[in-house]
Amino acid sequence: MTSESRVTYMPATAQTSTSSLSSNVKYIEEALFNTNDLKQRTLRGPNTSGTLLYLESLVDPMLIERNIIIPFKHQEHKELDELFTTLEYEQQTDLSKGVDGLIQGSCVYFQEGKPEFYILAAPAKYDRSITEPENEGIIRGPHNGFIESLTVNLHLIRKAINASDLIVKYYTLGSTAPRRVALIYLHSLAQPETVQKVESRLESISIDSVISTGFLQENMEDNPYSIFPQHLNSERPDHVSSYLLTGKIAILLEGDPTALIVPASFFAFYQTPDDYNNRWMIASFVRIIRLISFITAFQLPAIYIATVSFHSNVLPLQLFFTVQGSLTRVPFPPLVEAMLLELIFELLREAGLRLPSRVGQTIGIVGGLVIGDAIVKAGLVSYTMIIVVALTAISSFLIPSNEMSSSMRILRFPLMIMASMFGFIGISFGLTIMFIHLCKLESFGKPYFSPLAPLKFKKLKDTFVRFPIWNLWKKPDSPGKGN
Repeated sequence: MTSESRVTYMPATAQTSTSSLSSNVKYIEEALFNTNDLKQRTLRGPNTSGTLLYLESLVDPMLIERNIIIPFKHQEHKELDELFTTLEYEQQTDLSKGVDGLIQGSCVYFQEGKPEFYILAAPAKYDRSITEPENEGIIRGPHNGFIESLTVNLHLIRKAINASDLIVKYYTLGSTAPRRVALIYLHSLAQPETVQKVESRLESISIDSVISTGFLQENMEDNPYSIFPQHLNSERPDHVSSYLLTGKIAILLEGDPTALIVPASFFAFYQTPDDYNNRWMIASFVRIIRLISFITAFQLPAIYIATVSFHSNVLPLQLFFTVQGSLTRVPFPPLVEAMLLELIFELLREAGLRLPSRVGQTIGIVGGLVIGDAIVKAGLVSYTMIIVVALTAISSFLIPSNEMSSSMRILRFPLMIMASMFGFIGISFGLTIMFIHLCKLESFGKPYFSPLAPLKFKKLKDTFVRFPIWNLWKKPDSPGKGN
């Protein structure tokens, strides 16, 4: 659809209600374009009568029956204000407020002969249970996670952080389909200039709708053309709370269980809650394994290609003959071998994600075994290349963040091309460009590659390894000066 033919919803213009019930109802119907799920119900009691309007797809019918219909029939000379005490309500004369209330899951009651009307909150709630996120499972610690309700998610954070200076600020984004966004931080720990920067970027977002936190992410990044993610995301309340306690800022969106954490650093994507639930020696060992997997995930295929193409003399003699023996039957150069296998692996990975879980696991296992065995027997790739690609794939799965894992998977392709053209010199050149980019990159004005660039020795205690809890900095540098 072209921009000229696009139809955009415009909120109803302010109009004062009148004492004519039919006129008020007609305005509501026209404002909602005569939608079929707008229901009208005439209420008649001993003292008064009127019309109740609601969108049946957004309200709780049992709540309406119990708290509105039945009390109305037995009002016994009570005023309406006394009847509606069991529900959250407000009295209005602005009909546009009534339209907004209906869209948000409220009922609107008009009384014949009176210009004032009531907006009665009766929203339906279909929340799923607070279960542990499938993609962020841990061994020790809380096993709950965010859901699609912003109120519930804020409740989980406040239960985890019982602090009076925990601040929540609401924003409404989206001109066509407005949605609520919550900005959360600790006043005593978050840097004021960082908070101001996040607020200004949220306020500057001007789009029709915000479907997910990915929309916020792309509109708020310092460098939108960088391959590296600049927002840390999590569905775990304990994970988000731990970052808030270090001076970070969290962003939550109504209808999305994922929280964005800013500012983010490169090394934060390799840390998990289990690092702090286990003893420091075990946590440090596992963290080192993850950082090794970062190197393996995007460098191993390039190193293999450079070795067999240009620098085979670095191999021990026995290993050299083994590798060369497997390469003699392959008609393609190592780069084509690696690209072919990487492409097959990516196809299997996407197929496994899109298919139902049981079928997806079968496709991954059977497809990998059958295709891998057949492609080697056909002489299209070597056994050593199969091993290299398999180790690369396993290493990419060790990265806790899916976004960082995807970045590593993409980065290995240009690195493989440079290795096939210039050998180890090409790899060195590619790594130099990457590290220069990481050193220049910022997340909301904070160095992305901190604490290495700029170098901060004190913060290295929780980077490559994790020092004991009693040896770590318990707070940011000073009150109001978060990390």
